[in-house]
Amino acid sequence: MPELLPRARNSSESIFSQMSRLALQYGAVNLGQGFPSDPPPAVLLDAARGALGRWDQYAPPAGLPILRDAIGADLGLDGADVVVTSGATEALNVLALSLYGPGDEVLMLEPVFDVYLPQARLSGATPVTVPMHLDDVAGWTLDMDALRAAVTPNTRALLLNSPFNPTGTVFSPVECAELVALARAHDLWIISDEVYDELYFGEQPTSFRTLAPERTFTVGSAGKRLEATGWRVGWIACPPGLAPMLSAIRQNGSFCAPTPFQVAVAAALPVARESGFYADLRAGYGERMGLLASGLRELGATVFLPSGTYFLTARHPQWTAEVLVKEAGVAVIPGAAFYAQHVAPEGLLRVAFCKSRSEIERALERLSLHAAHAPA
Repeated sequence: MPELLPRARNSSESIFSQMSRLALQYGAVNLGQGFPSDPPPAVLLDAARGALGRWDQYAPPAGLPILRDAIGADLGLDGADVVVTSGATEALNVLALSLYGPGDEVLMLEPVFDVYLPQARLSGATPVTVPMHLDDVAGWTLDMDALRAAVTPNTRALLLNSPFNPTGTVFSPVECAELVALARAHDLWIISDEVYDELYFGEQPTSFRTLAPERTFTVGSAGKRLEATGWRVGWIACPPGLAPMLSAIRQNGSFCAPTPFQVAVAAALPVARESGFYADLRAGYGERMGLLASGLRELGATVFLPSGTYFLTARHPQWTAEVLVKEAGVAVIPGAAFYAQHVAPEGLLRVAFCKSRSEIERALERLSLHAAHAPA
C-alpha cells in the first residue's frame, strides 16, 4: 500500500481542539479555545435567517460584491481590493501560498499562533521566529534589534499579529513605524493578522495597511468581530490591484465562503459600526478580563494584562494545563503550545475571557478549590 506523505503523517490534533475535547471529557470550564459564550448580535442572526432560501448557491471566489464593498467601506478602501475567505485561517493560507515558497524565509514573532508555522512549511518556505521578551513587571516587549538581525537575503515576508494572540500586545505607533521601515528597507511583504482589530482596551491599534498600503495584506475576521467564529467568514484586504490573483489561488481551496453568511455579515458590519456594538463588546470583555485577572492573582498567579484580544497570559509556579483540566476542571492553553524554536517561559498559560461571567466565576471557584487541596 502507498503511504501518506510525511506532512500528513506528522500532523497532529491542534492544542486548541485537544483542550476543548478534554474539557468535554472532564466536564471542565473551557477557558482554552477562543470561542465566545455570548450569541452573535441580533442583526447578524436576523440577516442570516433572511438569506437562507434566497442566497444558497455558490458565491464568486472573491466574495459577494455586497460583502466586499461592506468590508471596504469599514476599512476605508475599495471593495475591489478585498478577497473574502472561509475564515481567517484560510486567508492566512492563501497568503502563504501566494507570497512565499521554496528557499524563502518568513519572519514572525514567538510566541506564535499555531497555524503560522505549518502554513509556511506547506508553502515550501522556512519560518523564522524571534522571541518576545517577558518580564514579570514590564510584561511582553518587542525586541526590534533581534528582529532586524534575523532578516537575511532569503527573507520574503514579515508576518505580524496586532492585537497579538497570545500575548495581548498592541504594537505602539512607534513600533509599527519601525516594523514598516524594516519591511521597506528589505522589500518585504507585510502580512498583518488583525482579526482582533476591534478588541482592544486602550489606544486603538494602528493598522499596518495605513502605513504601508503598497506591501500590506490585512487579514480580518467576522467571527472575531461578531461573536460567530463558526460561521467561517474572513477576508484579506490587499494592496491595490492584487486581489484578482489571490482570488484565483483561493478558488482552488474552499472556492467560496458560505453564501448566506456572507450576506448576513454584509448587513451586520455597518450596523455594528454605527450602533456602538464594538465599544459595548470591549466594555464587556474588559470587565470580564478584570474579574479573571483579579481572581488569578489572588491564587498566586502573575498576570500579564493584554492591550487587546480576549486572552490574557499568566504564570503560576504550580499549574500546568494538563493538571488543571483533569484535576481542577478548568481548561486553559499551555504557553509551550505557542513556542517551536525557543523555550517557553516557565509556567506560562493562556486563558480566555470571551466566556460568560458565570463561567469565569465557576472556573475561579474550581481553581481555588484545587489550590486549597494542592500539596504545600
